Amino acid sequence: MARSINESGSSWVFPDGPLEEIASRCDVITAASLVGSCKFYHDSATQSVALPASQPFGMPCVLHTHQTEVPPAHNPFSRVHKFKQQGAQKDKQHDAKDRKGTLCQLTPLDRISSDAVIPDGGTGMWAGANGDWIALLGFPWNWELVNVYTGRRIPLPPISEFKSTPDKLVFESNDQHLQLLKIAICRVPTAASNYTSFSVLAIFNAAIAVLHCASSRWTVLDNQFLAYGYSDAIIHKGIVFAVTQTGEVYAWNQLSWGPLLISTAPIPPELDEQGRYNLGSWWLARSPDGSRLFLVHTWGVTDGRDYTGLVRILPAAATSEGRHGRTIRGYGKGLLGCEVYSMDTSQLMPPRPWRRIISLGSYSLFLGVNYPIIIPVEDGAEHDRPNMARSNSVYTSHHAVGLAYPPSPEICRFSLNSEDCTVGFQTNIRWTWRQVPLWLIPSFANARQWNLPSRHRLCRGGGDGHLEALTGDNIDLIAAHLDVTYTVRLAACSRELYDMISKDEGKMHHWDEPCLLMPPPAYWFDEHWDVARTSRLHDTVYDLVPLDHPRRSVALPFMHDRKWLGANGDWIAAADHHEWCLVNVYTERHIPLPSLPDSKIDHSSFSYQPAYSFNWGPAIDLLKIVICQVPTKGGRYADYKLIALFDKTIFYLEGGGDWRMLEALTPAPDYPNYCDAIELRGHVFAVDETDGSTYFWDTANENLMLPFVIPPPVVDDQQYAWFLAPSADGKRLMIILTVNKIGIANAEVPPDIPYAANGLQLRQYPPVATYVFELDPLSTARAGDFLWRQVNSLSDHSLFLGLNYPIIANLKKRESKAPDGTLVPFMRKNCVYTAYRNIRYNQYPKILRCNLQPDEGETVGVISLPKDGWDSVRQAAMWFKPALNIARSVLPLKKQ
Repeated sequence: MARSINESGSSWVFPDGPLEEIASRCDVITAASLVGSCKFYHDSATQSVALPASQPFGMPCVLHTHQTEVPPAHNPFSRVHKFKQQGAQKDKQHDAKDRKGTLCQLTPLDRISSDAVIPDGGTGMWAGANGDWIALLGFPWNWELVNVYTGRRIPLPPISEFKSTPDKLVFESNDQHLQLLKIAICRVPTAASNYTSFSVLAIFNAAIAVLHCASSRWTVLDNQFLAYGYSDAIIHKGIVFAVTQTGEVYAWNQLSWGPLLISTAPIPPELDEQGRYNLGSWWLARSPDGSRLFLVHTWGVTDGRDYTGLVRILPAAATSEGRHGRTIRGYGKGLLGCEVYSMDTSQLMPPRPWRRIISLGSYSLFLGVNYPIIIPVEDGAEHDRPNMARSNSVYTSHHAVGLAYPPSPEICRFSLNSEDCTVGFQTNIRWTWRQVPLWLIPSFANARQWNLPSRHRLCRGGGDGHLEALTGDNIDLIAAHLDVTYTVRLAACSRELYDMISKDEGKMHHWDEPCLLMPPPAYWFDEHWDVARTSRLHDTVYDLVPLDHPRRSVALPFMHDRKWLGANGDWIAAADHHEWCLVNVYTERHIPLPSLPDSKIDHSSFSYQPAYSFNWGPAIDLLKIVICQVPTKGGRYADYKLIALFDKTIFYLEGGGDWRMLEALTPAPDYPNYCDAIELRGHVFAVDETDGSTYFWDTANENLMLPFVIPPPVVDDQQYAWFLAPSADGKRLMIILTVNKIGIANAEVPPDIPYAANGLQLRQYPPVATYVFELDPLSTARAGDFLWRQVNSLSDHSLFLGLNYPIIANLKKRESKAPDGTLVPFMRKNCVYTAYRNIRYNQYPKILRCNLQPDEGETVGVISLPKDGWDSVRQAAMWFKPALNIARSVLPLKKQ
């Protein structure tokens, strides 16, 4: 797929093509829906090479429940949809319908699990699936067929002969209790029939009902010969076939005859003698060409029921290995087994005999609550190990909904090759019976049919490179999954998209609001590392956490094996084991930085030491890289200004030049103990943590003479944390000091208060002294009189200090205090927020909010991050303000 290049010639918007870039960051179902949103995307997807690598399209997957829930603000189906019909008539079925979604997982056989957000009926339960459709059960009689990609819903009528009960799976008929096993979607609805013609079977333990049209009635198929409950049923060549729990097969021709017992169970003698068939399941399917009926018997899979009086087969696992985030267990021969039989149903009176199938060739069967899937599967090997996906195999999941106990093993692969053993795995860490796992093949093969007859979305959009199809409901569809960086890239594609995203009607992003850039919570604990890795695309996806809104993700591919050292605006300073660099968060433009001069500093001679470890007489530690001026396009990205802040020395760099050491007039061993530095009006300022003295150098002087020293604004015995920042107008220097250590008497630790808005943990501490002073350093330096003036109020602004360059945010619409005196909302004006002071400082508590004009007894708000996981994370949380305005700099001059 071609790159998206705007008229200004920039190709950073989507380096690998818009479809691949966006779809790879959406869940599987949303990505398929995106492909069907316009003809351009559909045609591109069919030719894409990269797209199948990012999503498991065309692969048999187990659809099962997820460990988490989707908050409404992150839910792509929690929105209002309006579809237009021909003649400008509204589709009453879809107009203003609240569509909720459920975060699920799709587990391919030979890949890690992928997220999937599918439509849900609130309390709906999956009861069947076929192609793009699933059957949802609600109460009472709220049954629906739902398209997982478009959300189209087709309500099913109640079965008039049956009476509902408080249990949505149990019904009554003639004083008989009927347990619903599943709904078989034998023929899916299509746009050609206006979604009114289909065939479904409601399979109960003692009844079968068939429905062919949403406007018709269910037909209950009587069976006076039934002695044991049903196990499965399908429609084959217009005839309904059902198999019982003991293997008898019945047939109904709805127009003329039925029921007809066409066979008893074809049980091999060795199984009949041991009674193993009593523990088995019976399934019906069709041959690949649809000409023959298949009867499948699996045995040996057990559950938690009482098997008193029966020979119970306990499947003891012979082998076990971890693959793709799950444990695959192998079972010896004779413990679990499967037989497949075939019958030519062209003659049923008398019926022809069953014929044992010893090979499915290149095909495999996937059986469960879903309608039977039989597809060709390619054999392969991964790292000299056979794949789970194999040909000539039968895969099984749950045979019914609402099982009291899960089968064990839950997902099985029975090979028809006699030399192969049976293998199996579980889908969930804990058993959740509400949603039964079923087989689903994610695909956009039917995308052209999803929007017929109106072709509302498929025909919208133009030629190559046009992205105007992504408007309205399409933007909402992907907004819940697209991270911050790629939302900016999407906004840069056209003015229409920029205007829509900047309005942010769904409140998915909070632009120009300082947020915490930090590793995801799961990364803080070593024992959760594997879980975190399998649930994300890669380990370079971080959390961007607004202080009062749901957290968002931000993809930073350039951070692989790197550590961030500082940030300013759209730029991050990072280091690996070889170099320092500047990287733009959104464009990923990479600017390598020169090495520190060898004459001034000794680089580490150990290969395992990162690029921020050095020797300089005494050992020195890099604290952070201060990006004083960011590179710009007008300056050919060489107009940046940087400070490399060490604890005992400072280096200064201007784009295109070399690092220059800024020396202070302090003899060894009384070196300064720097803690912060900035550049202001051509001068570098650095504060000494020991007493708050501020040094400043004139960078225009090539020789960088010895600095002036500004005395601290406060002289006492208190230990302070010192920060430097420019004033809001950029003319004055501000120095901020807070008490370095806070706490409660007797070293008590206040309890964590969970903040539902973003998942952070808050704490309240007693008030601490926080002061802000300012001066005009240049005018006072000429006069030789350095007098700090205390700033009692920041008015509508707040300061955000830490590893990042100081952020002075205008929070005019925010309050300065909580109306009820509580901790939230956490973001307020006239406050000072401090985070990690440098890359090595494991301060605890971590992040403070101090009000410059606190009320009497007002506490300090603290964001508490995990303490024990610091050594495993080593990425200090810092303030970052996501900005959409960078997209304007690369917008085309004309509307696309």
